[in-house]
Amino acid sequence: MLLLKTAIKNILGAGNRTWLNVAVLSFTFVLMTLFNGIVDGWTNDAVVASRAWETGAGQFWHGEYDRYDIFTLQDAHGKIPETFTSCLSDQSLTPVLVIQAAAYESGNMQNVLLKGIEPSQQILEIPSSGLSADDDLIRAVIGERMARRLHVEQGDHLLIRWRDKNGVFDAREVIVASIFNSSISTVDEGQVWMAIDQLREMTGMEGEATYLVRSEACPLTEDVEGWTYKDNKFLLQDLYLLVRHSRVESFIIFTILLTIALLAVFDTQTLSIFRRQKEIGTYISLGMTPRQVTRMFTLEGTSYSLLAIVAGFIWGSPFLYWFGQTGITLPESYTEIGLGVRERMLPIYDPGTIFTSIVIILLLSILISWIPARKISGSNVVEALKGKIN
Repeated sequence: MLLLKTAIKNILGAGNRTWLNVAVLSFTFVLMTLFNGIVDGWTNDAVVASRAWETGAGQFWHGEYDRYDIFTLQDAHGKIPETFTSCLSDQSLTPVLVIQAAAYESGNMQNVLLKGIEPSQQILEIPSSGLSADDDLIRAVIGERMARRLHVEQGDHLLIRWRDKNGVFDAREVIVASIFNSSISTVDEGQVWMAIDQLREMTGMEGEATYLVRSEACPLTEDVEGWTYKDNKFLLQDLYLLVRHSRVESFIIFTILLTIALLAVFDTQTLSIFRRQKEIGTYISLGMTPRQVTRMFTLEGTSYSLLAIVAGFIWGSPFLYWFGQTGITLPESYTEIGLGVRERMLPIYDPGTIFTSIVIILLLSILISWIPARKISGSNVVEALKGKIN
């Protein structure tokens, strides 16, 4: 305790040099917290949006289906096993049938995926209720990106050409019942959603599906009769990989910033030991061992980080709270990427991440402070009193 009091008294007596080090370290600490909060906030938004619009709580894929290989779609459909009957009846599982097609409008042609979905489903946020009707019209819903690409608006007609299960081409006109806005591009770009019963009738695939989307209420989580279960860890692996890359980039950036900040502490400690050699000799002559003096100088360097963390909480907390309420308003070009980025990105501050940042700063401060002070432990008392430490 005496060593700690002496160390704190010494760094407070250093004046502007102390507060400059504290300012740099506290700025780095708050910036680390802010950037990690932005990444965590974006990750949470993207995961929540992906589950709400596309993946649900998991999916069952037909054995031939591969979302990365469009050439599998011709065979990636089959009868739904009776094992799923219970979940289908209580709508905790909804089937989706995917067919490759082409859409034509005003001379524009776009390759699309026709996706049939139950109009009454409640698992995904696709506005499928607009697909149900009593007349013979074929209704479809599309995303805003798709509507801009095809130059269509709500109420316009599209000519859709597809190939049925026998490989025969057919074409029908569909009406755009509604246009939705989603931050997930894979339910928007190149997608045309329609009632699954109509799509089954058009393709001759009665009672068939390509994949089934599960809600938490469905207890099935194992492969079923040729249908492979895919959990969200698999379905969102691209997103998680992108987040890991962002973490690596942030680690590199803050390694550089933290190195610069701790270099200032290292220089301060080295200069302090060089200028205070007679003071060190006095401490030793008063009964302190060289190792105790080393620990005292190490505590001095570490105290810079402790003060910086306290200062970071004092000025950083209101700033981070304000930023957490306002967030970042992103330009439209960013939201068009389709990775779950909302117009306003709100950070999420993870206590575990903040604690990890504090531990890293403290451990590195201890190391940086000990390196220039380690020579004191091997010093000679007489030489120390003369102000000579080799």
